Amino acid sequence: MPAMKVKGQAFRSIWFDADRDAVRVIDQRALPHEFRLATLESLDDFVTAIRDMWVRGAPLIGATAAWGLARQMRRDPADAALARASESLAATRPTAVNLAWALAAMTEQLAPLAPVQRAAAAAGAAAAICEADVRINRAIGEHGLALFRQLTAVPGRTASATACPRPLNLLTHCNAGWLATVDWGTATAPIYLAQAAGLPLHVWVDETRPRNQGAALTCWELDGAGVDHTLVVDNAGGHLMQHGQVDLVIVGADRVTANGDVCNKIGTYLKALAARDNGLPFYVAVPTSTIDWSLADGLADIPIEVRHGHEVTTLSGRAASGEITTIALTPPGTAAHNPAFDVTPARLVTGLITEYGVVEASAAGLADLRRRIR
Repeated sequence: MPAMKVKGQAFRSIWFDADRDAVRVIDQRALPHEFRLATLESLDDFVTAIRDMWVRGAPLIGATAAWGLARQMRRDPADAALARASESLAATRPTAVNLAWALAAMTEQLAPLAPVQRAAAAAGAAAAICEADVRINRAIGEHGLALFRQLTAVPGRTASATACPRPLNLLTHCNAGWLATVDWGTATAPIYLAQAAGLPLHVWVDETRPRNQGAALTCWELDGAGVDHTLVVDNAGGHLMQHGQVDLVIVGADRVTANGDVCNKIGTYLKALAARDNGLPFYVAVPTSTIDWSLADGLADIPIEVRHGHEVTTLSGRAASGEITTIALTPPGTAAHNPAFDVTPARLVTGLITEYGVVEASAAGLADLRRRIR
């Protein structure tokens, strides 16, 4: 059962279109104002799509890179071309580990093969990465749904003995939805399954400055799925928590270190601090492909992407005329620093919701998870 539907039609964020003999993606730059599809053919197309955020979200970046490598093998399957293509794709964005993970998985399969065998093998490997992503995110959703059910069963969650349970109030940050993956999403997968199961819930959606992925993408997703949600500014989360309007925070991740530190969209750390201060659970929904087993300290070791300051000093949207336009927010010449991610220490993370279940965000918890994977 696909999670993604746009006006009743099932979609994935990336897919191979056999009729066009090309890879197609949803161009997320146009959302929520326009649903636009893009065709990716050359290696430069894939590099541009990742670097300029036609696609974004750690799992989707990895899937896109895998298809980029596969398509390049059709043009030039030589060893040097394989190395150059992998290097070009790897250089697009430094923080999300799924990019390097997918390229390493592809190269491991392709390097031992004769060049003449690589095109077909690469296409199969890229398709397999996408299919696995769908299965994994669905499994994350099932484990998250079980967690939601436990929280709704807590005594005192009904207005009276005969009243229906009040909705479970979740707070999200950025977009960890199906637009960030191939399908289902990570943090949204349990939300969609809860909606299908009839579990009452409401989602507070952080706008997520500076690119506003919460406002533009998460709200668009939830609206399409019929999930009750409300948009709030990024700094409202702590206030909502103080007034008992949040039951848990659930976010995705771009990289998790072996000790449980979580790197996610800038502002995630502040939500975790507010959740801890208010005694609320803070969960991270993440596939194991996003765990970087080689790093032990998120603050010291994770490379943080710093993007162009114009994302901070300008804002794009639809004008009253219907035209999509960009406006300036600051006086001319204002300098802007734009780190795209921050690191939430493991001590602030209640648990990691993985395809293997909920695990402790600690070196011991992740070591046990790694043994289970092996």
